[in-house]
Amino acid sequence: MTQISITDSRPAETTAVAILGAISFCHLLNDMMQSLLPALYPILKTSLGLGFGQVGLITLTYQLTASLLQPVVGLVADRRPRPYSLVFGMGFTFLGLLLLSRSESFYILLAASALIGLGSSVFHPEASRVARMASGGRHGLAQSFFQVGGNFGSALGPLLAAFIVLPRGQGSVAWFSVAALLGMFILARVGSWYAAHVRANTPRNRSMGAAATGLSAKRTGFAIMILLLLIFSKYFYLASITSYFTFYLIDKFQLSVEVSQLYLFLFLGAVALGTILGGPIGDRVGRKRVIWVSILGVLPFTLMLPHANLFWTGVLSVIIGVVLASAFSAILVFAQELIPGKVGMVAGLFFGFAFGMGGIGAAVLGSLADATSISFVYQVCAFLPAIGLLTAFLPNLRERATARA
Repeated sequence: MTQISITDSRPAETTAVAILGAISFCHLLNDMMQSLLPALYPILKTSLGLGFGQVGLITLTYQLTASLLQPVVGLVADRRPRPYSLVFGMGFTFLGLLLLSRSESFYILLAASALIGLGSSVFHPEASRVARMASGGRHGLAQSFFQVGGNFGSALGPLLAAFIVLPRGQGSVAWFSVAALLGMFILARVGSWYAAHVRANTPRNRSMGAAATGLSAKRTGFAIMILLLLIFSKYFYLASITSYFTFYLIDKFQLSVEVSQLYLFLFLGAVALGTILGGPIGDRVGRKRVIWVSILGVLPFTLMLPHANLFWTGVLSVIIGVVLASAFSAILVFAQELIPGKVGMVAGLFFGFAFGMGGIGAAVLGSLADATSISFVYQVCAFLPAIGLLTAFLPNLRERATARA
């Protein structure tokens, strides 16, 4: 493990690689553990006799607890940083995994998913703040580096489920609590660096203040609303993949559960690749251009997916994952630039809204699948990226910054 220096108060730039690596690795652990929940759905659906609607409610419970508190956590941290809250967030995930491994009823599953979601609600806004502190000014790159850890963790979840959880059963989920303990140890070290950084930089931050965008409050609010609609489009579609892609492949192509999990792993790996590309490209060419290409550019591929054979379904899912995932870092940093000085609140709002939309999407799409068919869900969701046309109404922050300079 990379050693993190916590004995001095040097600026974040001198320790960016160590801190970003540590926080990204913890993001990997966090999202790997959380992705075990949807990876267990085929087992839980069979063993407990759950319907698609109940599967959607489990996801909704997790996503809502993972979303509602995130803006509050971020806002509190902006006003008074709490460096060791990351450790407590990982602790909630630890408890949720242990409960999930022993759940024998639908309601216990809901409680386990709520605990796992609570851990996420604490982890994401605070970890995003740490990533920005350690960015050295390359905010898009830092957010992508932080985010890609979570994407790799999400991709590992189905793979580990296919080779460990599915053969050994639900109880094997408890083994992954060791990963939570490891994350708590690393985050304690990161928390010490975080505290030293805050002590060293608070006087300078107070004197510098926040750079204004030159936009009115009304125009800023309108831009934030558009960004949230773009998040809605992205995460509603992602919910159709992460929660129901295995069922879709089993229903349409008669694949086994294990093989369908491998296809989900390929998609989530593509999401990780798109995430790491989106941030640095946005730093170089502008975040609005990345948002254009990512949200609207994926539309032709989502329209083709419901009509493709198995081979092209795999190819298209990879393309969709890469293109669609490149948007989040660009959207998040764009929003943080719209509201400077509120890094934690903005991170909490957008992570929380993303989780909430994913949860609502899973519940709505699960009910739709029960009422119609799983294939019909993908025909409907194919049109969601058309919301990317709203990108035209976003302000050109790069041009405004150049004009002010």
